[in-house]
Amino acid sequence: MSTADHADLVLTGGPVHTGDPARTRATGLAVTGERITAVGHDEVKELIGPRTEVVDLRGRMLIPGFQDAHVHAVYGGVELGQCDLTGTTGPEEYRSRIAEYARTHPGAAWITGGGWSLESFAGGLPTRQQLDEVVADRPVYLLNRDHHGAWANTRALELAGVTRDTPDPADGRIEREPDGTPSGVLQEGATALVARIVPPTGAAERLAGLLRAQRLLHSLGVTGWQDALLGVFNGQPDPSDAYLAAARDGSLTARVTGALWWDRGRGAEQIPELVQRRAELEQGRFRARSVKIMQDGIAENFTAAMTSPYLDGCGCATANSGLSFVDPAALCEHVVALDALGFQVHFHALGDRAVREALDAVEAARRANGHRGTRHHLAHLQVVHPADVPRFARLGAIANIQPLWAAHEPQMDELTIPFLGPERAARQYPFGDLLRSGATLAAGSDWPVSSPDPLAGIHVAVNRTLPGGDDDRVFLPEQRLDLATALAAYTAGSAHVNGLDDAGSLRPGNLADLVVLDRDVFLAPQAVAEARVERTYVGGRLVHEAS
Repeated sequence: MSTADHADLVLTGGPVHTGDPARTRATGLAVTGERITAVGHDEVKELIGPRTEVVDLRGRMLIPGFQDAHVHAVYGGVELGQCDLTGTTGPEEYRSRIAEYARTHPGAAWITGGGWSLESFAGGLPTRQQLDEVVADRPVYLLNRDHHGAWANTRALELAGVTRDTPDPADGRIEREPDGTPSGVLQEGATALVARIVPPTGAAERLAGLLRAQRLLHSLGVTGWQDALLGVFNGQPDPSDAYLAAARDGSLTARVTGALWWDRGRGAEQIPELVQRRAELEQGRFRARSVKIMQDGIAENFTAAMTSPYLDGCGCATANSGLSFVDPAALCEHVVALDALGFQVHFHALGDRAVREALDAVEAARRANGHRGTRHHLAHLQVVHPADVPRFARLGAIANIQPLWAAHEPQMDELTIPFLGPERAARQYPFGDLLRSGATLAAGSDWPVSSPDPLAGIHVAVNRTLPGGDDDRVFLPEQRLDLATALAAYTAGSAHVNGLDDAGSLRPGNLADLVVLDRDVFLAPQAVAEARVERTYVGGRLVHEAS
């Protein structure tokens, strides 16, 4: 064998989960350049030469690199450097962190950040006075964990001119005190009333945020993702420049697809701009070939679009069925036009009416244009009407799931189930039904809304309980996925969504995007979240190694 036949990298001596139905297990893998050149057993060792890097897995498991089909990486990374309220649900801990951030950032004109949980406050509603007691001299603006609402102090509301006379925007709601005075919480589109005057992040801060996020995601085995919002949103600048800068200087090591934000306040006149931006945002491992349409809000603040009204605290029907941010008829027209131009459409569709409206739009595009390989996908899918479950497979619409949310926790048990009612609550996150109907599953985190750790998401998809939680109730157990299916959703499924047909599984010719786990997770699927990522490779290049 000549030197040219030797591999650059060989990993051997442990279970290799290929994700390839033709050969699900192996014990060795070889890489030449950025691609896999062999998968097998002892014969792979024949490709070892004098310059080959050999990694002894020592029983550890090799799997395809994870891909996140719905994440907000740049601003997730930016928020890590701001006032971070994640990782706790204690109001006193929030106060302590806010006070400490204000103390250590005396020159900051605004206190910004977020990550607070709705479950931490009665009705999911903190007050401006709670912030005023900690910081009164400077404006405070903190996004909640799901980023569909914000908590502002009195100073921030005053600077923004938000008063008892300010009307609710069409796509949001100002929470109010009994006399109509804003209480300090802004829902959905109402967040823009304050966000528009918050000092925007600078280009250097956005780039630093991207690189901070990339380090975190690589440490969790994520080798590629779809950024679910590229555009100006709530007063914050478009993060696309960070991706372009990193792609140009080589610091972008991940493979990234961007979803261009559909401005729901405009119509078809923005489509030529999206076409232009798609052409401009193509650099190295970064491209923007998707369009993100946010069709509704979230169930906890009653803005997710439902086919029947929400219930009140007494179990009676209200007059509110949520919000459809884009008129359903116009949505069909827009998706037909985008599909004809080769755009993938990435829908935020959480309530069953929004899911139906998104599927109707995909169906209109299929009728008008045929199946064009555009791989439209619907993200979140909290409530899906049973009549719409089989439509995913029939239309080729991909189910983009965020599994971490499919478990009993206070936000689910106290702020969601009582207001959906038993019949509708039993339709939440129907992963098993979608799989059995033939739908293609992809998976993502929606970080910084929830943890970016794929292993935690896989744990919930398989067990329908939170990892490490003290609530052992299984949430709708008939909707559990087997481990191989959940793993495929986070690898091959998301690679499919991102147009990377040569990634997501380990077979010769595919990209060498690889993850080494510290154990064989198939030996204990009930404890998959306890596994840890030891190495991450992108294109055969080591981008993370655990210390």
